[in-house]
Amino acid sequence: MAVKEILVYPDERLKEFSEKVTELTDEIRNVIKDLTDTMDATSHSVGIAAPQIGALHRIIAIDASKNKKCSYNHGKLVLINPEVVKWEGIMQFREGCMSVPDYTGNVNRARKVMVQYQDENFEDRVIETEDFEAVLLQHEIDHLDGILFVDRIISKRTDLFRRKKYR
Repeated sequence: MAVKEILVYPDERLKEFSEKVTELTDEIRNVIKDLTDTMDATSHSVGIAAPQIGALHRIIAIDASKNKKCSYNHGKLVLINPEVVKWEGIMQFREGCMSVPDYTGNVNRARKVMVQYQDENFEDRVIETEDFEAVLLQHEIDHLDGILFVDRIISKRTDLFRRKKYR
């Protein structure tokens, strides 16, 4: 389909709740293709949620294998209606986001998660993962509920950082 423009905070559409996908229509297939095209077009992006391209559907795409420090992952995935059904442990993680391009911040996330979802064929699936990929899933699922990582910053005074600019 197309590489879409990423909505940037404070765009109000990023704060809206996304609708559950009830069937695999052509519109949903187009959103999936737009998500993966947009994620693949940016070398640094390891995940994207449909609201970030202005589509308020509960769909995310991730590819933790693009992070060199992430040795354990499930590769490129599209998750429809993802839901964390089990979690354990807490870890602090420095997060960034294409929709909040000028900042990073420390966020507490579950260290290990189990997520139920439907795949691109609308088949029920379950994934269990930990560390970077678990954080990635929680970050993208938050977008579906209108939550940005800056909403989860531990302390906006000490844990929010201006992103370094690389030339």
